[in-house]
Amino acid sequence: MEIFIGLLIIAVGAFCQSSCYVPINKIKEWSWESYWIVQGLFAWLILPVLGAFLAVPEGHSLCELFSEGNDFSIWMTILFGVLWGVGGLTFGLSMRYLGVALGQSIALGTCAGLGTIMGPVLLDAFFPEMNAISALTSSVIIGVVVTLVGIGIIGVAGSMKAASLSDEDKTSAVKDFNFPKGLVIAMLAGFMSGCFNVGLEFGKDINFGDATNPMFRTLPATMLVTMGGFVTNAIYCFTQNTKNKTWGDYQNGGVWLNNILFCLLAGALWYSQFFGLSLGKGFLTESPTLTTLAFCILMALNVVFSNVWGIILKEWKGCSKNTIFVLCIGIVVLILSSFLPQLI
Repeated sequence: MEIFIGLLIIAVGAFCQSSCYVPINKIKEWSWESYWIVQGLFAWLILPVLGAFLAVPEGHSLCELFSEGNDFSIWMTILFGVLWGVGGLTFGLSMRYLGVALGQSIALGTCAGLGTIMGPVLLDAFFPEMNAISALTSSVIIGVVVTLVGIGIIGVAGSMKAASLSDEDKTSAVKDFNFPKGLVIAMLAGFMSGCFNVGLEFGKDINFGDATNPMFRTLPATMLVTMGGFVTNAIYCFTQNTKNKTWGDYQNGGVWLNNILFCLLAGALWYSQFFGLSLGKGFLTESPTLTTLAFCILMALNVVFSNVWGIILKEWKGCSKNTIFVLCIGIVVLILSSFLPQLI
C-alpha cells in the first residue's frame, strides 16, 4: 500500500509539472527571457528554500547542514545544478520549437534514462566505498530501457506528425514549430537535465539523518541543485534582456500583477514535481529498485501528462489516426515502465 501511495504522490507531482506551461500562456507583453527568469525565481529559488526548511527538525537550523564538513558534496551538488540549468534553458526552447507534448517527450525521455544511470555511476567514481553503482540492478536497467522505448515510440509519432502536416497546420498548433532544430535542442536539454538527478545523488546525505522525516530528506539537495540552475538561467536571461532591450518588461505596471501571479503559479507547479519526488521516495523505502528508479518514473509520467496536455491544447490536431495510435502506444508503454520493475 505504501508503494502505491508513493507512486501516486510522484504521479501528482508529474501532473503538476506537466501543467506548468499552461499558466505561462496567460503571461502578457513580456519577452521569453523575462517571464522565464521570473517564474524561475519562484521555481528554483524561493520555493525550494521554503521546502528545505521542512527537512530541518526542531532545535536545528538549515545553516547547520552547510557547516558540518559536507563541502565537497555541497559544491558537487551545486555544480551539477549549474549544468542542469543549461538543460533548463534548452528545455524551454524545446517547448518553443516542438510544443509542450513533443518537446517534453524527447527532452524528458533523454533526461530519464541518462539521469538515472549517471547518478550512481558518477557517485561511484568519486566515492567507490559507497558502492552506489550496485543500485543499478537488472530491474532498474530494464525499467530505464522500457522508458526509453516508450519515449522512442512517442518520438516516432512526433516525426510522423512533422511529415504529415502542412507548414500552416504546424504553426497553428506551435507558432515556431521546427522539428529538426527542436529535436537537437530537446536532446541536449535532456542530457543536461539529467544532471539534476546526479546532483541529488551527491547531495542525498545533506540532511539530519534519522532526525529528518524520510519524506523531506532530499529537499535540501533539491534546493542546492535548483540554486545552481537559477544562476545559469539568470546569467542567460539577463544577457538576453540587455541584448534585446527588454529590461522594460519588469517596469510594465499594467501587466505586472497578472504576470507575477501566473509566474508564481507556473513556478509552484514546476517545483511540485521534485517536492512530490521527495515525498514519494519516503514511501518507497521498502523497494530499493523503485527508490533508484523514482527519478526515471517521474520523468516518464511527466511525458505522459505533457502529451495529455498536448492533446488538450490541440498540438496533435490534424494528425492522422495512425499517428495518434502510435502516440497512445508510447503513452501506455511509459505508464507500464512505472510499474514493471516492481513486477519483475
